[in-house]
Amino acid sequence: MGPSKVIPYYFKAEASADSEEVTIATLVTHNRFKVLSRLATRYKGPISVAIHVNDDASKQEILTDLHHLYDENPDMRRYVDLHLVVDKFDRQFNMWRNVAKFFARTEYIMMLDVDFYLCTDFRKSLKANPQLMDILRSGTGAIVVPAFEYLNSDDGEDWNVFPTNKGKLMGEVQDGKLDMFHISWKPGHGATNYTRWYGASEPYKVVDYTFSYEPYVIFKKEGTPWCEERFIGYGANKAACLYEIYLAGIDYWVLPDDFLIHQTHHYPLETRAKERTYNKKLYSYFREEVCLRYSRTMIAAGLWDTSRADNVKRECAKIKGFNDIVTRMIG
Repeated sequence: MGPSKVIPYYFKAEASADSEEVTIATLVTHNRFKVLSRLATRYKGPISVAIHVNDDASKQEILTDLHHLYDENPDMRRYVDLHLVVDKFDRQFNMWRNVAKFFARTEYIMMLDVDFYLCTDFRKSLKANPQLMDILRSGTGAIVVPAFEYLNSDDGEDWNVFPTNKGKLMGEVQDGKLDMFHISWKPGHGATNYTRWYGASEPYKVVDYTFSYEPYVIFKKEGTPWCEERFIGYGANKAACLYEIYLAGIDYWVLPDDFLIHQTHHYPLETRAKERTYNKKLYSYFREEVCLRYSRTMIAAGLWDTSRADNVKRECAKIKGFNDIVTRMIG
């Protein structure tokens, strides 16, 4: 689309973090600055955020508001590394995600949309579970924090009344107030298996992965794929990131007691519909491309007959003609 000017650490967090901390990697536009400030105060841990700044007459207003944000909230100054992306191109979500990830300063990151409220302390849960920490350290697993949404969007306006433990959440689920995020599009989060989660007391592995799956995950920064930057705008962008992570041999594991809730935010529906149509086509081509790339790479590296290739074999076999191509590559 053209060059973007990236200014890393336009603001740099005052606090240092342990290398095994989880940095929230997120992206924010001008209209969500207050939500970012709320996240910093709630999390009180490292955050790496890419801020898009339009390279036009609005630039100075955006920068002025950013400075006010840091002046008003000491948690922003203490915890948030802020990186500017200055250009004239809106909604380059995956490019912004890559910037936030690249400049994160801890070993693990959580890829999170800023509109989600952290209802529980997932870091405490991780540290209390040696199995999950070993999975993170090995780079063979990503940890899912289940996401929820109020069925009446008005109920999602006030984060102050969101449940902060599983028991309270289950009460609202049973009352028909809360359900999985984007329940109207079950492929997006259905593989988390919410029915299983409701009764779970131990972490469990996602076994029904689909290419539309796009949970919010914690994973190792080094050695994991970057998000494909050809996806511009709404639709499939985050799913494409998670698809490539999965093909790289990284399994998804679900935390049993932690969760996020979406804070109601209204989107430009007409724009989303147009961009989704384009990105749906792109995603179809992209899946074929990465399946061939990962299978060829794993065959060349002698990994095809190891567990590292299981996800590629399982998922890519759904693409017509894939197995025949692999047979020729091996033969």
